[in-house]
Amino acid sequence: MKLGYGRVSTRDQHPEAQHDALTEAGCDRLFVEKRSGKLASRPELNRLLEQMREGDTVVVTKLDRLGRSLANLIELEAAFRAAGVGLVVLNLGVDTSTASGRMVFNMVGAVAEFEASLNSERTLDGLAAARARGRTGGQKPKLKSRQIKLAQEMYDELGGDGKRKYTVQQIADEFGVSRPTIYRHLERSGASREVSA
Repeated sequence: MKLGYGRVSTRDQHPEAQHDALTEAGCDRLFVEKRSGKLASRPELNRLLEQMREGDTVVVTKLDRLGRSLANLIELEAAFRAAGVGLVVLNLGVDTSTASGRMVFNMVGAVAEFEASLNSERTLDGLAAARARGRTGGQKPKLKSRQIKLAQEMYDELGGDGKRKYTVQQIADEFGVSRPTIYRHLERSGASREVSA
């Protein structure tokens, strides 16, 4: 029996493509996880492991849909092998019921883990370099210092009746930002939140 396993990721929240590919591959039963692979609990994978029998084949669309790390992939493949169950990875054309398939599986898993480690290192190096230049993460400020000064002046300006001439909403509309953005900058400069639109 062919057992198809799929899992959505943060990037890809739609399991339909995996479902279609697994169905097209002739899977008799499908187990689709709708949560991140980084979570320890994967109930659909556990159901698959409980239901698989000797002679079955587990089919996945991609290797990263099955395991969280190389160690996890190797552990799962070893469990499949011990139970007499093959593993087919559709996008790689890998079938671990053969010696060459097992070798390719281990090589691809090692390369995938190496690539993930490199990406993680690059991200950390980039963040460290940005911090060294005095930059922190997050979005660029929505208002420049000159605009903040003008917003503060508009906020402080009084009309002939002694009341504020501009509401925070009017100031926000003038600069094309939200009211919370204006409030945030006014609070930083010490202004109070007396005015509401």
